[in-house]
Amino acid sequence: MSSEPLFLEPLFLEPYFQEKIWGGDRLYTEYGYQIPSDHTGECWAISAHQHGPAIVENGPYKGLTLTEVWDKHREVFGDAKGDVFPLLTKILDAKADLSVQVHPDDAYAKEHEGELGKTECWYVLAADEGAQMYYGHHAKTREELAEMIENKQWDKLLRKIPVKAGDFLYVPAGTIHAIGKGIMVLETQQSSDTTYRLYDFDRVDKTTGKKRELHLKQSIDVTNVPHVDPKLDIQTTVTGDEKVTRFVDTDFFAVYKWEIDGSATFERQQAPYTLASVLDGNGQLEVEGRTYELKKGMHFILPYAVKSWTLAGKMMLIASEPGKKA
Repeated sequence: MSSEPLFLEPLFLEPYFQEKIWGGDRLYTEYGYQIPSDHTGECWAISAHQHGPAIVENGPYKGLTLTEVWDKHREVFGDAKGDVFPLLTKILDAKADLSVQVHPDDAYAKEHEGELGKTECWYVLAADEGAQMYYGHHAKTREELAEMIENKQWDKLLRKIPVKAGDFLYVPAGTIHAIGKGIMVLETQQSSDTTYRLYDFDRVDKTTGKKRELHLKQSIDVTNVPHVDPKLDIQTTVTGDEKVTRFVDTDFFAVYKWEIDGSATFERQQAPYTLASVLDGNGQLEVEGRTYELKKGMHFILPYAVKSWTLAGKMMLIASEPGKKA
């Protein structure tokens, strides 16, 4: 371990926002963020990716990007290995359907894009009545997949599933997917911005007057065929004033929902650090005798030296930790 003194303060982060053709204004109306426009699609809440790094808001590293803290103060993260901070937390607001897309795994992304692959997952924050996700496909072979794509048989190829607030979907690399109109999600993913766009509903970008680029060859290369829904072992435990749901625990990340109504103390087991997003309610976080106010829309990292913490109030958070491959 590093000889640097133990860092016992949570890192609160200022998000980075991305405007999108499909974005809306709910990041402002729901969370109060000062978004750049009323077609803002993504809040990169906990990010060290070069395309949108979050900025530390407090403590000795105030004003630094999360990338800079990772690069220069690795002891904060338990001297974790890896060239890049491995996780990325987003909130996405889909006023319209996202493009139908697929992400590569680590091996393909490293060879062709020079970055991590992109396995991700979604916790559904809100969904209009009748909202649907595109999730998976109906092709039985890669040849059939290519044929359906070439013939633009999208209704035959693409699988749709209804969703509602509180649902959770795991999206391994190679899964054809798209967040549907009227849905907001909290996304936990590998820190990658590689997306292969398969179909974009023939939309024209108003700023360029052109259709957005598609990546058909790459999409066919990386799609899992046939599609098989991943088996999830979702577990919920209730102890005192806390309800903890573990949605997934993979080589890339573990993701939890913390529901607090009162006061609850948490102890980290093996992960070197913990990411957390307050998605409803408000309260307090206590670390090493210091209290920090929490409200809806705040995001923070609990560093390596923080082995236990207390949450008090009435609130819901989504938390994540790096997995073995992170």
